Amino acid sequence: MNSAKNAPPPAKLTAPMGLKHRNTLGLDCMAESAYEITASDQLPSLIRTLEEQKRTWRVLGGGSNVILPKQLDGATLLMNISGQEIIHADEKNTLLAVGAGVNWHELVAWTLEQDLPGLENLALIPGTVGAAPIQNIGAYGVEVGQYIDHIEAFDSVAQAFVTLSQEACQFAYRDSYLKQHPTRFIVTKVVFQIPKAWQARIHYADLAKYFADQESKLNAEQIFTAVCKIRMQKLPDPKVIGNAGSFFHNPVVAQEQHAALIAQFPDLVSYADAMGKRKLAAGWLIDQCGFKGKQIGPVGVYEKQALVLVNHGGASAADILELASLIQYQVKEKFGVQLTIEPSIL
Repeated sequence: MNSAKNAPPPAKLTAPMGLKHRNTLGLDCMAESAYEITASDQLPSLIRTLEEQKRTWRVLGGGSNVILPKQLDGATLLMNISGQEIIHADEKNTLLAVGAGVNWHELVAWTLEQDLPGLENLALIPGTVGAAPIQNIGAYGVEVGQYIDHIEAFDSVAQAFVTLSQEACQFAYRDSYLKQHPTRFIVTKVVFQIPKAWQARIHYADLAKYFADQESKLNAEQIFTAVCKIRMQKLPDPKVIGNAGSFFHNPVVAQEQHAALIAQFPDLVSYADAMGKRKLAAGWLIDQCGFKGKQIGPVGVYEKQALVLVNHGGASAADILELASLIQYQVKEKFGVQLTIEPSIL
């Protein structure tokens, strides 16, 4: 039985708190108040108090997929729950429980050190473990939802801890049940199911090209290294130039629309979609509109990857969104395709 003596200390409060260090776009943002969450047991009383006070709140992980305003009212919960451990293993699978505040890339590297291959295609994606299932992060033909057994979260509506199975999470392309209910669930722990049977996944164009001359059998460490090299060549380091990674979703269109676009634009880059549709390369569409390397004031489009919007210094959320709107307009005009923004706008 838990006693008051064993209860974790209350969440540390800082008011106000600058969040420039807590978002990879490097936007200046001042939170009215911020609470550091280091244990799940801190949440029930904190959420109850905030709601009794009728204060707005939100959770912030690594800030790699958010656009922050200059002033963030209410309470910001900084997710810093750490820890990772193997909780079960049999001849088919290994179950791995990980705290929501663990750095995602560091987890991927750790799984390989533990001889648990499977997540290597998702290397070097910025952010935390708790945010990964919300967005259902994906790269090079792999999505994190494929490897999740269940998620532990605090349900702010029921005021209770809940367990959400993989099925209940309703994972889809960059989407989930959690993302559709952003103020309801606070992810505290993710339990991954890593199959013992491993297969290299290098069918995506960049990886296939990287390993084109590889004759020997590949291992997960080689793919991990390749993914890191490819991402570093294409994507800027947020510590050097502010960015949120891929800024737009790759739009999915019907086969009929795809055929019409191919007829007009023979070099159109696209991929087969699981639902029998076609996924268009948003970066290619943006590049064709002449945005790659373009700078407007303090913001711009990365010179090596048109899918990435960057903060050259001193940009605000308004600057970023104004450029995004211009890109959306011109892509719609040229291709008849609507781009949607990937990061959450707070």
